[in-house]
Amino acid sequence: MAIRKIVKRGDEILTKKCKPVKEITPRIKELAGDLIDTMRDSNGVGLASPQVGIIKRLFVACPYIPEKSDTFVMINPEITYQEGEQECREGCLSVPGYIGIVNRPYKIRIKYQDLDGEWNEEEFEGFAANVICHEYDHLSGILYTDKTDLLMTEEEYDDYISENEEE
Repeated sequence: MAIRKIVKRGDEILTKKCKPVKEITPRIKELAGDLIDTMRDSNGVGLASPQVGIIKRLFVACPYIPEKSDTFVMINPEITYQEGEQECREGCLSVPGYIGIVNRPYKIRIKYQDLDGEWNEEEFEGFAANVICHEYDHLSGILYTDKTDLLMTEEEYDDYISENEEE
């Protein structure tokens, strides 16, 4: 597998709606492996194919920190249920150095194909739901920066946290 270059905010590819994966070929399996390697090399918890320049409906996510053992490969995913709301602190490998506060569902259900082409359905809540929703948005050309009213540099975020802890 290989480490791929991560596309940064401002690149038009990050605004594109991804195309469904019609067949799970050796190239798709290689892409999934490269996404996992690139995500891990970058200390991320998820990475979507458009973030490496491929407009296909596929992402990888490792939403159970610190275990990091469960890495999901989700092909042609579809969120089928959501409930609740949570305020999430988000960053993105395509938007380095920034953090935003985004409202996301607290609980979701998602169906997707795995690398064998089998359909699966999983439920996630809390941080794991946040990770899955963030990666899922990438497949529709949506960045968390499109959803936040509060985008800060990492330094500004540290100050923001300090100020709000004092209140």
